[in-house]
Amino acid sequence: MDENMKLLQQSLIELETEAEHLLLAKHQLVENDKERNGNREALTALRKRARTTKTSVPSPFESVMKDIGNPESRPLVKEVCATCGNHDSNERTWMMFPGTDVFAKIPFHAAHTILETDKTKLDLEAQKLQSYVKEKSFLISEKGVLADKISPAVLRSLVALKDKPWMDL
Repeated sequence: MDENMKLLQQSLIELETEAEHLLLAKHQLVENDKERNGNREALTALRKRARTTKTSVPSPFESVMKDIGNPESRPLVKEVCATCGNHDSNERTWMMFPGTDVFAKIPFHAAHTILETDKTKLDLEAQKLQSYVKEKSFLISEKGVLADKISPAVLRSLVALKDKPWMDL
């Protein structure tokens, strides 16, 4: 085989491998988003059950300041969970653990704490996957594959964009 044909074949193999990695990352990103949506729905259901919102529960400082005027002997610092609020945190609630088909009846506070830690892990994983997809898209673009549809300069500027929450705009 001609040397140029071998180089072309090798570059096509590398490009196809990168494209497969990109497609796998996009698929994983979709699966991650499905899991994040389920997690968000579960947290919302727990908040509705406790009749709280993210901002309806007073901060510990507000609780302390409200209780200072009372002459009763109560501890000055009163821990208030933002999700539980005044809801009984020891009340048992059913929860299905992620990745399993096992239901367990666990305390309300433990259930939402598990969901909130899962939420932070899923958000971090989603950010990593988004960065990986950007990196792979840029790499494929640099090889000239997308040059006929999107110029490399435009794609480079899109990949270099920083994601900001819509509230900051």
